[in-house]
Amino acid sequence: MSTAPSPPTEVVWSEDLMSYRFSDSHPMHPSRLDLTMRMIEGLGILERDNLSLVAPGVASDDELAAVHDRDYIAAVRHAGEHPGEVNEERGLGTEDDPAFADIHVASARLAGGSLQAADSILAGSALHVVNFAGGMHHAARGRASGFCIYNDAALAIQRLLDGGTQRVVYIDVDAHHGDGTQSIFWDDPRVLTISLHESGMSLFPGTGFANEIGGPRALGSSVNVAVPAGTTDAGWLRAFHAVVPQLVAAFGPEVVVSQHGCDGHRGDDLSNLRLSVDGQRQNALDIADLAQRHCQGRWIATGGGGYNLIDVVPRTWSHLVAIAGGQPVPLRTEVPGAWLDYVLERYGVQGPQLMNDGADLWWRSWEVGYDPADAIDRTIMATRKEVFPLYGLDPWFD
Repeated sequence: MSTAPSPPTEVVWSEDLMSYRFSDSHPMHPSRLDLTMRMIEGLGILERDNLSLVAPGVASDDELAAVHDRDYIAAVRHAGEHPGEVNEERGLGTEDDPAFADIHVASARLAGGSLQAADSILAGSALHVVNFAGGMHHAARGRASGFCIYNDAALAIQRLLDGGTQRVVYIDVDAHHGDGTQSIFWDDPRVLTISLHESGMSLFPGTGFANEIGGPRALGSSVNVAVPAGTTDAGWLRAFHAVVPQLVAAFGPEVVVSQHGCDGHRGDDLSNLRLSVDGQRQNALDIADLAQRHCQGRWIATGGGGYNLIDVVPRTWSHLVAIAGGQPVPLRTEVPGAWLDYVLERYGVQGPQLMNDGADLWWRSWEVGYDPADAIDRTIMATRKEVFPLYGLDPWFD
């Protein structure tokens, strides 16, 4: 029995990416990236013949201006030169987005990584590209927000469009609504943005409700599934599968761009979801399958939120890279001993022993039926009623 060849896969990485550092105490700390890469190396993922590392360049002002206002880019540069100033209009120098001396270059390097990913997809040199340092989905055209300065995912999408791609689907599974990416492509029918997140009733940024469906020229191009606080793997996976595959199939994208913030994990303090590493790994497999089914495999995956830097982020994003490389790490794989030794020495804590949480991933499919007493089902139906008819789909049955 023959097996399909593993897809040519690139992983964007350079230690320079860790210069994106707001402060020693800020949740978006570069140690998340360091520990992730150490785990990827410890698992031997980089030893696969189909996988290669690519170093990101620093995006130029002209490249950034594809989705960001030039006045905003200038404001980011100014913030780096005057880190003590607060620019509320641009969201710079705030508690969430404090300025630091290297803020423009560090942010532009994250963006450059996702632009490199788009270029590799357009050139056909890679089928899958992962930039786990990226996923800065709160950054809008002219404003920083939620730890995000330049929106690298939006830049990658725009680069794909400018390179001749006709339709791109953006799938965001961060615990927080992907508001910046949604706003940038709000009125562009070539981009379908789908965000599965905790409801804005209980979590920043307070947006992402079912009735946010896109601008007048692109109705149905924005899709939001806002699950309630406390949602576990079963409800989260049910919500994903009750909305996302149907719309992706109807939209017919040429490339998938995804954002894999892992802050929905039950061990992350910055959301109220109750997901597991197992569930997030399964979701990455599901998104990879959508890319294979509808885009001949073309897929750019980014990181995003995720603030439990030892128990969650390294495992989840190592799984993501392995899945992109076509050889998933089995759930009950032992965490590399050298990685555990490093964590104990550097942070003084015991790390997780296995690459999974031992979670039960059974979820109830939509075909079983709609339960109006279930808050997750009401969320799903709200989204389906808003968007499905715009694609010729029946919100009750398709």
